[in-house]
Amino acid sequence: MRISDVAERTGIPSRLLRYYEERDLLVPSRNSSGYREYSEQDVAIATHIRQLLDAGMSTAAIRTVLPCLRDKAGQLAPTCSVTVADLERERARIEASIESLTQSRDAISRVISAG
Repeated sequence: MRISDVAERTGIPSRLLRYYEERDLLVPSRNSSGYREYSEQDVAIATHIRQLLDAGMSTAAIRTVLPCLRDKAGQLAPTCSVTVADLERERARIEASIESLTQSRDAISRVISAG
């Protein structure tokens, strides 16, 4: 299927699908004319990439863990033990960001309250 079909099915703009390809996250085949040809598996992978990006993961981290994830009844599940460690590191990074943002929010709230 064409990139416009994938964009319509996933809600992911064509520009982002090309970006995923540039970052080696998505590798559609090419036809004899050089046009991208997406498979059903590519649609699923693009959806998983979007889910992981929405969860706060970087494209570099996704590139590491994506090959070791499978779709298990509509949910991503790790298939490699190293993936769990990578995901735990990502979770710790996100938790640290949340803590930092919470401190910033609380500082702003104190300034507002003081006014």
